[in-house]
Amino acid sequence: MKINKPLRILTWHIHGSYLYYLTQTPCIFYLPKKNSTEEGYGGRTPSFPWGDNVVDVPAEDVKNIEFDCILFQSKKNYLEDQYAILSEEQRALPKIYLEHDPPREVPTDTKHVVDDADMLLVHVTHFNNLMWNNNSTPSKVIDHGVMVDKNVQYTGELNKGIVVINGIVKRGRRLGYDVFEKVRKHIPLDIVGMFSEDAGGLGEINNRQLSSFIAKYRFFFNSIRYTSLGLSVCEAMMTGVPIVGLATTEMAVTIKNGYSGYVHTDVDFLIEKMQMLLDDKDKAFELGKGAQETANERFNIERFKTDWLNTFEAMIEGSAMKSKMSVTI
Repeated sequence: MKINKPLRILTWHIHGSYLYYLTQTPCIFYLPKKNSTEEGYGGRTPSFPWGDNVVDVPAEDVKNIEFDCILFQSKKNYLEDQYAILSEEQRALPKIYLEHDPPREVPTDTKHVVDDADMLLVHVTHFNNLMWNNNSTPSKVIDHGVMVDKNVQYTGELNKGIVVINGIVKRGRRLGYDVFEKVRKHIPLDIVGMFSEDAGGLGEINNRQLSSFIAKYRFFFNSIRYTSLGLSVCEAMMTGVPIVGLATTEMAVTIKNGYSGYVHTDVDFLIEKMQMLLDDKDKAFELGKGAQETANERFNIERFKTDWLNTFEAMIEGSAMKSKMSVTI
């Protein structure tokens, strides 16, 4: 079965940056919207230059629209929202759950909220797919895809590192606040992101200006112990900024020591490498080039769009074939 029209995807506004990149896929994305601050119902927020293929829909009108696929992005979407805003017929449509994070409770034994052989669980990193117990749900990995302004070039003119983390103080050890504090005693670091002022940071930088902002710093430091691979890391690499970080989660297979930056579980080792990059700008440029080459290969937006389009089409075609077989039988 060949699908000749743009697919109609219903999803929620959960992670704005990821959603913006996802909507580069040539589909029509419908976002339920409420005049409230309820999670997932923000619609086309002013933070991003959304395309015409991204459509706000009043939550109460969702039941009146035809969709081809439902894309969940949170437990709330799956356990509550689908029953609150979707019709019974819409809940029978092909369904995908996009899991953004590794398991929180127990890294090796946590069962995913979805246990449905007819759904698909999409993970954003191989580490996440490895660690989750996916139950009976088929799973696959779609690596991140990012875009940066081609006119932005790494300069490394600021002889210090940059950290991009939201809420690092409140989120504590998991986001490496203690690691950040230790490193900052030895290495000049700036931190940006929501509530970064709590850590003596510079506050939030608009997404459209972030690439040009970080391109001036000598290196990007990722202090995070345990989350998914951050889009800011991918964007920094695409801009040509060398990366220094903890060799945990997907970071361990994203950064190659001596080629695109340095990762290790020994923070003192990382401090030594940061100091070396401050002292040797040429080395920083060399590593930045490696980071950019890696990003162009792995986080290419065209590959990302193709992966998602193929995934949507496969789920819709597979569902149609199952329906046809059941009718025949």
